[in-house]
Amino acid sequence: MIITPTIRVQHEDFDLQTEVDRLSKNKAGIGAVVTFSGLCRDEGGRLAALELEHYPGMAVAEMTRIGELAITRFGLLGLTAIHRYGKIAPGENIVLVVAVAPHRQAAFDGANFVMDFLKTAAPFWKKEHRTDGAAGDWVAAKDADDAARDKWK
Repeated sequence: MIITPTIRVQHEDFDLQTEVDRLSKNKAGIGAVVTFSGLCRDEGGRLAALELEHYPGMAVAEMTRIGELAITRFGLLGLTAIHRYGKIAPGENIVLVVAVAPHRQAAFDGANFVMDFLKTAAPFWKKEHRTDGAAGDWVAAKDADDAARDKWK
């Protein structure tokens, strides 16, 4: 059976429990569900919002490619990855990854793999909007994110 990841890039928020239920309900072979939900931080009170932009079409294509790699590599029984765009306030959801597998390690590894590649390969850009009204900066790529991705090679 071919397993296809569920991939969405959307402006609207998502509900973690709804997404877990969609992926895992009534599927007897699943022994583990791992979720990662990334939230917008307030950066010590200086961040009013984070604005996320993406390359439409290409973002979904890259997320799908990453999801398919994770399914194959870790033997996942299902995968959902959702990434939001637009202005996101501190405390709001940015990204969700749900990985289901027969065993916990595969689910954990699959979710980590997807996040490590989303951070470095998917075409998303972040701009800060500061509470003091000053123009925010585009968030630069981090060497630590590249190192996290490279451990999977």
